[in-house]
Amino acid sequence: MKKIILLRLLVIVNLGAFFSLDANAEPYKIQHLEPANWWVGMKYDQVELMVHGENIGSTLPAIDYPGVTIARTEKADNPNYLFVTIDIAESARPGKFPIRFLLDGHEKSRATYTLLVREKNSAARIGFSARDAIYLITPDRFANGNIANDALPGFTEQPNRTFKGGRHGGDIAGMTQHLDYIAKMGFTQIWPNPLTENNQPEYSYHGYAATDLYLLDARYGTNEDFKNFVHKAKQKGMGVIQDIVLNHIGSKHWWMADMPEKNWLNFPDKYTETSHRRTTIQDPYAAPDDKALFTGGWFVTTMPDLNQNNPHLATYLIQNTLWWIEYAGLSGVREDTYGYADAAFLSRWANIVMEEYPNFNMVGEEWSSNPATIAHWQKGKQNPSGHVPHIPSMMDFPIHDALRLALSEEESWGTGVIRLYETLANDFIYPDPFNLVIFPENHDTSRIYSIVNEDLELFKMAMVYLATMRGIPQFYYGSEVLLTSPKERDDGAVRADMPGGWKGDSKNAFTGKGLTAKEKDAQQFIKQLFSWRKNATVIHAGKLQHFAPIDGIYVYFRYLDNKIVMVVLNKNKQEKVLALSRFESFLKNKTNAHDVMANKKVALGESLVLPAKSSLILELE
Repeated sequence: MKKIILLRLLVIVNLGAFFSLDANAEPYKIQHLEPANWWVGMKYDQVELMVHGENIGSTLPAIDYPGVTIARTEKADNPNYLFVTIDIAESARPGKFPIRFLLDGHEKSRATYTLLVREKNSAARIGFSARDAIYLITPDRFANGNIANDALPGFTEQPNRTFKGGRHGGDIAGMTQHLDYIAKMGFTQIWPNPLTENNQPEYSYHGYAATDLYLLDARYGTNEDFKNFVHKAKQKGMGVIQDIVLNHIGSKHWWMADMPEKNWLNFPDKYTETSHRRTTIQDPYAAPDDKALFTGGWFVTTMPDLNQNNPHLATYLIQNTLWWIEYAGLSGVREDTYGYADAAFLSRWANIVMEEYPNFNMVGEEWSSNPATIAHWQKGKQNPSGHVPHIPSMMDFPIHDALRLALSEEESWGTGVIRLYETLANDFIYPDPFNLVIFPENHDTSRIYSIVNEDLELFKMAMVYLATMRGIPQFYYGSEVLLTSPKERDDGAVRADMPGGWKGDSKNAFTGKGLTAKEKDAQQFIKQLFSWRKNATVIHAGKLQHFAPIDGIYVYFRYLDNKIVMVVLNKNKQEKVLALSRFESFLKNKTNAHDVMANKKVALGESLVLPAKSSLILELE
């Protein structure tokens, strides 16, 4: 999500109506109990259950099941909530048991709770890393595999494919049907934008205004559909990264009709917008009010800002992340609007998740061109502020911004490819730059092909850089067939429908039908490039050395043991001759190289002839 949502929805949120259930609600009937299940054998073995129902707070819970005890019970401000922490001993066995809710010794309500068996080696799961390439999908715009779920009762927004800001019908079935395509393109991880329920009246397709954090949006499919999608992706050699939002919810979330506690939200009594001044978090001179406004203010009126200083909410969010990882079998988490949430909470959240899954990976989104701002959040960073981060990866917006400028502006002493060189020179500030996620575009930015003025060779140059630079590459769906957008931000246009994802489409990216020669060329290029990268251990784990650009030519090397890859980017509009003597430390005793993309042998003499606007990946022999 970007700093400002351009299309603000005029939805009135009655912040004063904190505590109210339907007048016809049955006393003590449980409407929500979350999480609805847990697993035996988890390191996180004390689970706080949020129980919601009319006057449920006046009851006393009771459990009679071997190995499960009630550690504590806490009432909320709202009598319709009760927080029940259960302790799951090592001796507890999988199974179902009742939780009875008593008043004066009499049972008023009960719920069945389930303890499940963990999948084998769940705690040791391997998260995404630099060996992977991520395929980012906006699910509503990728493929409509099940037209029966396009329009469903109970949802306020109905499908409207003619409106770029509306729901178009893409779903989990569509993504599942095209898993073979994604795998054959060379990608090893899939990151869908949020799939949880977004029952908002408008613009619900993007997914970042959740109305239920434990339930998938039925217009995408069921929780079980998502779990099966992850399983099928694994069978094809791909992991799935879930997009999670800790900072805010949608204004139609069920909490908003009956708020658990008075301080569940930031600025609950009067809409106050965030300043988006992310530098205040580290700024030693920042006024306290400025810091509070950044993290506490709302994005827009339709995205209430959560107060992670509330201990019950903080626990709820932590457990929700653990639940999805365990339930769906995820290989990663992407956390939206990272720095906007409370810093101490973020540290605790990431630490607990990584303690449960030590080999897992999570990436945070902090939209800033400043490497110091990004580095502040990455695990291992020693911060003067005292903040101890635990999230392993961050989205590399500095590289994103530099790449787009480097390929779209004229070459000069301080512009063009020198931006890539100088941005990368800031890597000393990161604890682990090789674990950053690099990307030329995403769902919030204009398409890279449009940024380079629809120049196919410059597009290919961006892709070569993406595939060979340090870090974890993230690719946005549809760019393999050169989807375009306005250069200025236009969310609906950027998140265009994947050609062929809907019956009757004149073009089909999945089969090639109707694609132009340029689109087919780009698609084959991406397929060849990322298929090569999949097995290129020198790119996954190799070191990096780059040489200062001269005359619009940027050269860098990736090397590991006896493997060396030379990357040459010639941005010039004319052919250039590159003298090789400067690179003798790598080229000494090397007489030939394999041109990866041309699949031919190249002689390494005194120089290389570089075609105009060309990109070379050379495996030294």
